[in-house]
Amino acid sequence: MTDLTPADRERLVLAKHQLTAQSVASRVADLIGTPIEKGLAMLPQKARGMIDKAAGEAIQKALEVAILTLGEGSGRPTNARLNLAFAALTGGVGGLFGLPALIVELPVSTTLMLRAIAEIARHQGEDLADLETRLACMQVFALGGPQASDDAADTSYYATRLAIGRLTSDAARHLLTRGAAAREAPAVVRFISAVAARFGLVVTEKALAAALPAIGAVGGAAVNTIFMDHFQELARGHFTVRSLERTYGEARVKTAFEEV
Repeated sequence: MTDLTPADRERLVLAKHQLTAQSVASRVADLIGTPIEKGLAMLPQKARGMIDKAAGEAIQKALEVAILTLGEGSGRPTNARLNLAFAALTGGVGGLFGLPALIVELPVSTTLMLRAIAEIARHQGEDLADLETRLACMQVFALGGPQASDDAADTSYYATRLAIGRLTSDAARHLLTRGAAAREAPAVVRFISAVAARFGLVVTEKALAAALPAIGAVGGAAVNTIFMDHFQELARGHFTVRSLERTYGEARVKTAFEEV
């Protein structure tokens, strides 16, 4: 493997595992003992539209938080257990009221996840006062889960970062120049749309699972906890890789990532 120290190699191995771990659908299937993939294919177009709308509004809300408040008091650790408990509570509400509740519940869950992701970033040495770092926290919502092959898993993470990274830089440039008023700028809208489109795939898995008649409020809480934990795992992997890149350079870490 490329010349990382043994300790940093172990960090990279763990990071890759976190970035290619079980999807939300797979974890929910383990929870309820029933695969949900067939349900995804049968989901009505109207329901997909509701989910896409909810995902887009949640990412829009997350961007507002990232721009306006995420950098404030960045030295104060967030309460991860409290966030998970509140996520479980909102998921329980969704389990009781079904898919329509997603539009209300998802922005809350997404904001909680963003703050937890920011704390993970801070722990890995990121400066939350920097706008691009805050937008890098939002990139986590666009990161995928497991792929069909190991080769795909090697390339998907960096391919997604490359695609979203260009949009992130353009959005950051507009936001730094014009502040929150730039939220309607085409570059910022493209960034939101790209993140929301990828985020919506996982939201669809979550929504379908939470809407199953057998799930109910208790199962809905468990699904939301899985959903939040999924993105925190992605964040741990993502910001570990970024931390290693600051030490070794992106090219060396990417090569080592592919060798794992």
